[in-house]
Amino acid sequence: MLEAFFRPSSVAVIGASRDPDKLGYAVLANLVEGGFAGALYPVNPKADEILGLKAYPSVLDIPAAVDLAVIVIPYPFVPAVLEECGRKGIPAAVVISAGFREAGKEGLERERELIEIARRYGIRVIGPNCLGVIDTRTPLNATFAAGMPPGGPIAFMSQSGALGTAVLDMALAGRIGFSRFVSLGNKADVNEVDLLRAWGDDPESRVILIYVEGLPDGQEFMEVARSVTRRKPVVAVKSGVTQAGSRAVSSHTGSLAGSEAAYRAAFRQAGVTRAESMQQLFDYARAFACQPLPPGRRMAIVTNAGGPGILATDALEHAGLELARLQPQTIEALLADLPSAASAANPVDVLGDALADRYAHALELVLADPGVDGVIVIVTPQAMTQIEETAHVVGRAAQGADRPVLGCFMGEARIEAGVRLLRQYGVPNYPFPEQAAETLAAMVAYRQERERPIYEPTRYPVDAAAVQALFEQARREGRVSLGEADARTILQAYGFPVPPSRLAATPEEAIEAADEMGYPVALKIASPDILHKTDVGGVRLNLGSPVDVRDAFDLIVYRAARYVPGARIWGCMVQKMVPPGREILIGVSRDPQFGPLVAFGLGGIYVEALKDVVFRVAPFSRQEAEEMIREIRSYPLLEGVRGEPSADHAAMADALCRVSQLVTDFPEIVELDINPLMVFEEGRGAMALDMRLVLKSQGER
Repeated sequence: MLEAFFRPSSVAVIGASRDPDKLGYAVLANLVEGGFAGALYPVNPKADEILGLKAYPSVLDIPAAVDLAVIVIPYPFVPAVLEECGRKGIPAAVVISAGFREAGKEGLERERELIEIARRYGIRVIGPNCLGVIDTRTPLNATFAAGMPPGGPIAFMSQSGALGTAVLDMALAGRIGFSRFVSLGNKADVNEVDLLRAWGDDPESRVILIYVEGLPDGQEFMEVARSVTRRKPVVAVKSGVTQAGSRAVSSHTGSLAGSEAAYRAAFRQAGVTRAESMQQLFDYARAFACQPLPPGRRMAIVTNAGGPGILATDALEHAGLELARLQPQTIEALLADLPSAASAANPVDVLGDALADRYAHALELVLADPGVDGVIVIVTPQAMTQIEETAHVVGRAAQGADRPVLGCFMGEARIEAGVRLLRQYGVPNYPFPEQAAETLAAMVAYRQERERPIYEPTRYPVDAAAVQALFEQARREGRVSLGEADARTILQAYGFPVPPSRLAATPEEAIEAADEMGYPVALKIASPDILHKTDVGGVRLNLGSPVDVRDAFDLIVYRAARYVPGARIWGCMVQKMVPPGREILIGVSRDPQFGPLVAFGLGGIYVEALKDVVFRVAPFSRQEAEEMIREIRSYPLLEGVRGEPSADHAAMADALCRVSQLVTDFPEIVELDINPLMVFEEGRGAMALDMRLVLKSQGER
């Protein structure tokens, strides 16, 4: 459906101009100078001819069919022109014109009108407020950027047109080549998901790059990206993920999560490689586009300088990779040819006086070693260094290898010719070892992700009807925040073990409950208006007698009324004390783009201070739940230190999956905290001690 944007046989430029200072002139000139071989129709009611092409008053006057319309006119006239495109039967339009959603409320209304017209006629629209589209194979340059970029195996989509112009200028300098380029602009119709679908099957695009500021449907993006990344790498850089941009919420999870956490989790679950900067985006792209994926994480270094070799060694370890152990026969063969002062161990130091032939011999032997999964070749421009000859050696070695070879020609002026030669061979060059190491790590991670089996989200038999009834009752009572008594019903309905508990409205009822369940007990304030009980002194533990229970009840209720005036206080929850264990937090906040974001970390009162929490977008599988457990920095505490028994991993994974199912079954859950989930030693399970839950308010979408 989107091929009309990239492989049209005819293009109409509506707003084509004879004035070289106008965008309409630049777009038409780019189509002509870019070599578009199809029919071109300038549309301008005030011109008979533009750039040697016959001009038409409107698209309706064009005597032949048109596949693509490029609209470059003032925004007030765009809706009427798009209507004419619909009557003409044009299937695709690029609206470069600005003045729509980005211009405020009136602009948003104009954009809605535009899309209503497009849908009525079945027109797909890129933009408005965009730079345009490029396909180097057609060739087609329907943008107002300066020049046609060279061809290459990289497809790039960007929400920012200005950023796109800078990227295209990089391409013109020979640093990168594109198969397709799209500036999405306001994304009123065609968005990242549409292009992912289209480019996932494009044989000319080996890697897809995305610069994204926001995704309208995060769940759909994840679903499509999961499919595409099984076939080719997708590398994305996300802007606008600072703490200031995160949604402020009042629960533990809300204060820890935000759009950054959601995007990081979503990209990972979808197999998308996350770049932290534009520099890293293109570092990764060059390697993915031109080099094979490494079969493992064991890397070798060939260098003519000891210091950079050490830096590369450190960089590989920091990136989570390993320094390959060369086989004895490889080391012996290297020693037979290298000078006595050289190092045949990894890093292989061929010394500063190495000529190209010494590099050639070392690379041949290192690449033949079955214990090497990838190579970084470091060249520093010393007095005897043959820059260009060595670049040829590296390029030829890379072309014959089934593992990635990355260049690290360090310097500026003297190495420039060598770097150009590496590009011709398809060998990406990185000015510093750290960039090369991070790129190899990204390639290893992508290969592992692509080869990992696809697991279905874990589901259990539950009593969803009981939860639905409870939520309906809460809405009738005008409540959105559910306290512990309600939470207990929800937990039990979804299979969570809970300790014996009872709501007591008076001290006498609390004592009666404690006598029945047996001492010691805990008392907790019961109020839908108090989110964090410990903050108001609303929790007392290890109460061992009726006197302790009465005193604690009176004190808790007094403190709650004093510190939260006007709070609805139902009394206290009396709960049987459970054996000691590891306190775990499982929380949920609902991200506006991706939906339910589940958090896991150590629980108790220190969770906000430690911020040792990992996230996944629900629903997810048991395998992903187990990964979450192992990812927190404090995981060794769950494994057991100094003779402590290991916490029950199966129970933690089970709890995560049950929460994932709960918040997927009930999208009206906005926030949820189980804190703590008390996890006992291996084989003894876990118990949910406390939960709070917030529902969407009436009318909230």
